[in-house]
Amino acid sequence: MRWVVVVNPHAGVSPTDPRSIEREVASHGLDAEVVTTDSPEDLDQILEQSPAGQDYGVAVVGGDGSLHTVVNVVMKHHRAARPLLALLPGGSGSDFGRTFGFDDDLGRSMQRLTSPTRYTIDIGRMSGTFGTRYFLNAANSGIAAASVALAERWPRRLGSARYTSAFWAALARFPEAELEVHIDRHRFEGRAINVVVANGQFFGGGLNVAPRSTLVDGVMDVQVFSGPKRNAFAIMPRLAFGSHLTHRAVRRYIGANVSIQAPDEWPVEADGEIIGRGSVEIETIPQALDFAI
Repeated sequence: MRWVVVVNPHAGVSPTDPRSIEREVASHGLDAEVVTTDSPEDLDQILEQSPAGQDYGVAVVGGDGSLHTVVNVVMKHHRAARPLLALLPGGSGSDFGRTFGFDDDLGRSMQRLTSPTRYTIDIGRMSGTFGTRYFLNAANSGIAAASVALAERWPRRLGSARYTSAFWAALARFPEAELEVHIDRHRFEGRAINVVVANGQFFGGGLNVAPRSTLVDGVMDVQVFSGPKRNAFAIMPRLAFGSHLTHRAVRRYIGANVSIQAPDEWPVEADGEIIGRGSVEIETIPQALDFAI
């Protein structure tokens, strides 16, 4: 089969040289076109030119943000068959890859392209004042999104540690708010600081935020972090191990459809990318695409 290998020139602490990808492609005998871009518009044109009916996959060299960009383009172009997506290491944060135990070895990652095993997964679709966006790993409304916005302004050389550091820096000024969250037939009303809608298990630089989440069950793992901000001092240390779910301030639900009524100024992020602000509607799209493992 044919691959389109997308290299994000700005991903990672030390961005990947496209020539190294081309050498690996050649050494593995892959039928692949290597393109260097972080522009959705460029990728849109590349996939638009792919012949109808051609069996091809899109491999992403980058992290969660690069995957997010590609998923939003790929979902516009998929035809009768489910889109096939693959991840090659190259980002500063590859939390989605952690769910599958992927490492940073490029040669081993290329092996997944030679004879891909297809793992069919769900994705999320979110709508708000920003329009409609798809997400692969997780979405956040609240302090986690504010942390992402702050981390984006910090040096990439800090690696995944910049997300945790940004959280503590953002916490002091971030306000609690009255939220109304609907998860299928469940409802939360009250003061909260964050709502997590997780498809994958890890995010925030390797934090095990959704230890019970799975990519194949047709629902999202939703967590509302309620109560005063001081609860963060007890919850944050537990996130690395996924043991925070027993804390009284963490309300966990599962559901295919999620509605978050939040203040207009509340930030929203998905897959580590700032999307917009305000209230959002989220739906699960079951068996949306195939992922090469």
